[in-house]
Amino acid sequence: MSVDYMKHIESVKRIMVLLLGGIGLAMQTAVYAWFWYTTYYPILNEVRFGPEGQNMGRGLSFAFWGHIFILALYFILLLSFSIAYGGLKIGYLKPMDVFLSQIFTLFIVNFITYCQYLIIKIGFVAVIPMIGILVIQLFLAFVWAHITNYIYMSIFPPRKLLLINGEYAADDIIAKFNTRKDKYRIVKKMNISEGLEKIHKECLGDYDGIIIWDVPNQYRNGLVKFCYGNGKRIYVMPKITDVLLKGSTQLHLFDSPVFLLRDYSIKIEQRFIKRILDIVLALVLIVLSSPFMLITAIAVKMYDGGPVLYKQVRCTINRREFQIMKFRSMRVDAEKDGVARLASKNDSRITPVGNFIRKCRLDELPQLFNILKGDMSFIGPRPERPEIIKQYLEDMPEFAFRTRVKAGLAGYAQIYGKYNTTPYDKLKLDLTYIENYSIWLDIKLLLLTAKIMFTPDSTEGVEENQVTAKKD
Repeated sequence: MSVDYMKHIESVKRIMVLLLGGIGLAMQTAVYAWFWYTTYYPILNEVRFGPEGQNMGRGLSFAFWGHIFILALYFILLLSFSIAYGGLKIGYLKPMDVFLSQIFTLFIVNFITYCQYLIIKIGFVAVIPMIGILVIQLFLAFVWAHITNYIYMSIFPPRKLLLINGEYAADDIIAKFNTRKDKYRIVKKMNISEGLEKIHKECLGDYDGIIIWDVPNQYRNGLVKFCYGNGKRIYVMPKITDVLLKGSTQLHLFDSPVFLLRDYSIKIEQRFIKRILDIVLALVLIVLSSPFMLITAIAVKMYDGGPVLYKQVRCTINRREFQIMKFRSMRVDAEKDGVARLASKNDSRITPVGNFIRKCRLDELPQLFNILKGDMSFIGPRPERPEIIKQYLEDMPEFAFRTRVKAGLAGYAQIYGKYNTTPYDKLKLDLTYIENYSIWLDIKLLLLTAKIMFTPDSTEGVEENQVTAKKD
C-alpha cells in the first residue's frame, strides 16, 4: 500500500468525520430552531406591561438576520462544547462514549441558552419546552452516535498493526488495544531481540501502523526514523524524557534549535489565577453540595456507627504533608495492620454505603475544604500517601517530579486514565499536565471531570496481580 494512497485514505476519513459531526450538530440546531420560532421567540416578543398595567411595548424583536445570529450562536456553543468533551470523535471513541459527551454538551448549552432567556425576559420563562428540546436532542444524539459509528466501521476496517516490544512483556498493551478490536488489530508481534534487519524488513509489510512499545533508546530512535522515512504510522510509548521535552520551550541560538526545560513550568501569574479560581469554585460548590454532604454523612453514620469522615496524611507540593478529608467508604478496621495499600478490585474492606458513594464520587466532597484551605487545587496530580510515594520512588525516582505542583482533586491522570492505571503511566500523564500547563487546560479538565464522574472504569480498583511501578 503506497504512502500517497494512505494519505488519501486519511484525508477521506477526516473529511467524513467532519461531515458526519457537522450533520449531527446541524440536526441538534434544527430541533432548537423549531422550538425557537414556535415557542420561545413568541414568548420573548410578547407585549410587556409595567407595574401599573401600562403598555411597555414589545419585548425582543428580530429581523431575519437576528434569528440567523441566534441559531449561529447556538451552533457555535454546540461545536465548542462538543470539541471540549469529545462529542465529535466519531470512530475514535466508542458510540456510547460519544453519546455521553453529547449529553454533557447538550445539557450545558441548553442551560446557557435558558439563562439567556431569563435575562432577556427579566422574569420567569417556561422551562418545559427547553426540557422537550433536550429530550428530542438526546434521542437524536443516541441514534446518530450509533449510525455514524456503523458507517465509519463499515468503510474503514480495523487497522492492521505490527507490535515491536523490548525487555518487558507486551501483554498489558495488547490487552488495551484489544479493548478496541473495532479500531485496531495486532496481527503480529516481534521482539527487538530478533534483530533490526529482520524487523526493518517486516515493517515494510502490509501493515497500517507500527507499535513501538518499550523499546530501548538505542534501538528505538533508529526504528522511529526508519518507519517515518517509509511513511508508516507509528504508535510510540513515550519515555519520561519524551514527556518532559514535549512541554519544553523551543529557542533558537543563532541557527541551532534548543529545547529549554524549566524546573517549574507554572508561572507566578498562572498560580495566582489558579488560586482565585480554586477559592471561588470551592465556595460555590460547598454551598451547592451541602445537602448531598449532609445526606452522605447521615448514611455513613447510620450504617455502622463509625466516624463520618476519614482523615489521612497525604503529600502535596514539595511533598508537604497535610490531612486529606473524605467520607469514610471502608470499614473502621480497614487498615488495622498499619500497612498502606490501594483499593483493589472488589475490595472486601469497602462497605455497601462506601461502594455507592465511591461510584458517585460523593466520598470526595469534603476535599472542597482542603481546596479552600490551600492544601489542594481542583486540578493537579492526586495526592499520595508518604509511604506509598517512598515505595514508588524505589522503582521510579522520577515520581518525585509530580510533587513540583500542588496536589489536585482531579488531574490529567484521572481524566485520561483510570483508577487502576499503573503509577508509571499516571506519572507520565501528570507530567504531561505539568509541562503543558495553562489556565485554559485547567478549564478544559474541569469540564471533562464532570464526564469522568459518570465513567465506571475511572473508579475501578487495581487487579491483585497488576504491576504498579516500572522503571523507564
